[in-house]
Amino acid sequence: MKFKILIFASLLPFFAAAQAPNFTISGKIGNLDRPAMVYLDYTNNVTGGEDSTLLVNGTFSFSGHTDGISTARLSLGHNGEGKRLSIYKGGDNIYFYFAAEKMTIGSKDSLINAEVKGSKVYDEYTAYNKTIGGSIMELDRMANNELSSGTPQQQKDTNFFKSVDARFRKRVAQRREKQIQFAKDNPDSFFALVALTDAAGSKMDVAKIEPIYNAITENIRATGLGKNMAKRIQAAHAIVVGDLAPSFTLNDVNGKPISLADLKGKVVLIDFWASWCEPCRAESPNLKTQYELYKNKGFEILSISVDTDRKSWLKAIADDGLPWLQASDLKGFNSETVKLYGIGGVPSFFLIDRDGKIIANANIQGAPLNQRLAEMFKN
Repeated sequence: MKFKILIFASLLPFFAAAQAPNFTISGKIGNLDRPAMVYLDYTNNVTGGEDSTLLVNGTFSFSGHTDGISTARLSLGHNGEGKRLSIYKGGDNIYFYFAAEKMTIGSKDSLINAEVKGSKVYDEYTAYNKTIGGSIMELDRMANNELSSGTPQQQKDTNFFKSVDARFRKRVAQRREKQIQFAKDNPDSFFALVALTDAAGSKMDVAKIEPIYNAITENIRATGLGKNMAKRIQAAHAIVVGDLAPSFTLNDVNGKPISLADLKGKVVLIDFWASWCEPCRAESPNLKTQYELYKNKGFEILSISVDTDRKSWLKAIADDGLPWLQASDLKGFNSETVKLYGIGGVPSFFLIDRDGKIIANANIQGAPLNQRLAEMFKN
């Protein structure tokens, strides 16, 4: 049994027009050789890119262009297992921020244990993480280490898992409060915006978040991350229970337009998800059950993927056997529909009634969703 964490929108790649390289990220991880590969994804929430390379005697190097500060994920596949497995199964990943710099990364055995040099932005990011109590990945690893250090008897005990989980959730809650305080105390730091975006989560308390955002200096709010946060705040004001759900049109898997307006008269669950999102796909069996129960009574699911790769999107639909409506513009979190609904992470759910009004926007899923649907379709 392991904890699973949700990595938010800013860690997905966008693709930019070719520009002159202004950064390099190079490193040496022991003496690893082929088929070991390193994968890089980076974005500033407007542009970005992705790349991969084989390790040659432990060495690798990437170069590219970034406008301002970008966030990145670097993943190491020790056995050439491919990008997806490297990220979500191998777990040898590091997440960081960088700018137009020359970074070097070195370790005897793994990325997780690597030392990073040459980046002032990375150093500032490290100091920020120290202030708030560590990155979410560090808290996740701490919890999983607690689980694995338990005796065989403890690892079979649900109370042991619950105690570790309770400590993990407490640390996350404490971290969130420290992020809010960091954003208040450092309005001229880019990481005030990072802290606020993360602390806002997928269900934003806009009354709490908006004043802090407005106090952040204008040049930082003008960054890609700042502009996206402004759109999320705007969406939080618009996505209100009792109001009409914002309309949109996206293409399905065959390129045919699907409009939310066309589904008026049905109860609709809008499901924002991605092929790479394990918590999203873990919910699919329950959604399939609910769909079978109520599809003939006027229930529809409209899944909107934040994937950027069509093959990965279609493969996930086929592998999981998802029978309901699927749509995407394959622009990831840069999709106008995703921004319209203020999506900061996936999975995210919205339940819409037959008149097109929002009746639940608190990421309703699992047992609460099942209960709500049972009440709505009891006749």
